[in-house]
Amino acid sequence: MGMDQKVVFPKERAPAWPALVECLAAKKLVVELRMIDGELAFPEESPPENWRELRIGAAGGMITLRRELDGITLVIWGNADEKLRAACTHVATAIADLAAGNKIPTGP
Repeated sequence: MGMDQKVVFPKERAPAWPALVECLAAKKLVVELRMIDGELAFPEESPPENWRELRIGAAGGMITLRRELDGITLVIWGNADEKLRAACTHVATAIADLAAGNKIPTGP
């Protein structure tokens, strides 16, 4: 079972990957791209603007970002440690800040 958070925003306000990485780095959170739409990715790669799912490595593990019509849902394993839960929250906050969106917790 996973835990998830959703960030809701208009489609045209979706933040670009480089802007998200820069915003997180400014907050001392380093993330690495691991997969783009189910395919392995190099850490320095940038996903295309129309990506559907990203997997990123962060402190403590992996976070999945799923693009939806009304925003992005972030998913981590239900047994994630505090470090990964905090990283997921930081990523969700950065997305919300960049997209002028709202965070909505959706899972346990």
